[in-house]
Amino acid sequence: MAFDLPTVYPILDSASIPVDGRVEFLDRLAKSLAESGLRLMEYRNKFGSDAQVLADARQLRAAMSSTVLILDDRVDIAMAAGFNGVHVDAGDLPPADARVLMGPDAGIGTSASSEAQLAEALTAPVDYIAFGPVFPTTTKQTSVPPIGIEGVRRFRSLAGPETKLVAAAGITLETASAILGAGADAVAVSAAIFSKSDPAAELRRWIALLGDLRS
Repeated sequence: MAFDLPTVYPILDSASIPVDGRVEFLDRLAKSLAESGLRLMEYRNKFGSDAQVLADARQLRAAMSSTVLILDDRVDIAMAAGFNGVHVDAGDLPPADARVLMGPDAGIGTSASSEAQLAEALTAPVDYIAFGPVFPTTTKQTSVPPIGIEGVRRFRSLAGPETKLVAAAGITLETASAILGAGADAVAVSAAIFSKSDPAAELRRWIALLGDLRS
C-alpha cells in the first residue's frame, strides 16, 4: 500500500503540551484534531523519558484511531503504541532497519539538510524526505542556514519527480503556497498551528487553503 502523504504535515512537539493537566490537555487536543479533517500527524518528543513518550503516544493513538500517526525517532515506542510509522534521522535506527521492523506498509521518513544528505536519503527505503530549514525557525535547533524558495527548487531538481518531499521550518500559511509551487509535496508545520489558542481551527484553515493544491 502506497504511503499517502497529505499536503499539510503537522508536527505536534511535546513543548506545546503543558506539564500541569497534561493528560486532559492532550486528550482534548487529540480529539479536536481528529475531528478537524486531519489525516496524518507526527509526534515529536526529544527530551521526555521512554515512559512519558510511550504514554503520550498511546493516548494519541486511542484518541485518533483514524489518523495516520508518525513518531519521531523511536521505532520501538512507535511499534508499542501502534503508530503507523516513524521519522528517523542520523543517530536513530537506520531507515532500512526501521522498515524491516515495521513492515512494508509503515510510513518511514528521514531528513536531509544538505545535498550530500539528500543523495544518501534517496538510497534509503523511505516514503518521504523532509528537508530544510526553508526559513529560520525557533521550534527545532539547527545550525544549518535556511535554503529559501530557491533551495526548495534545487532539492526538487536533485530528488527527481518521484520522491516525496516535505519542506520544513519557519513555514507560514502566507509562504506555504510558494513552497508547494516550488516543488515540495507537503509542508511540515509545528508552531504555526500548535502555538494557536485553537490548533484544530487553525489546522482546518491550512487544510482548506492547501489541501487540494497537489491535485
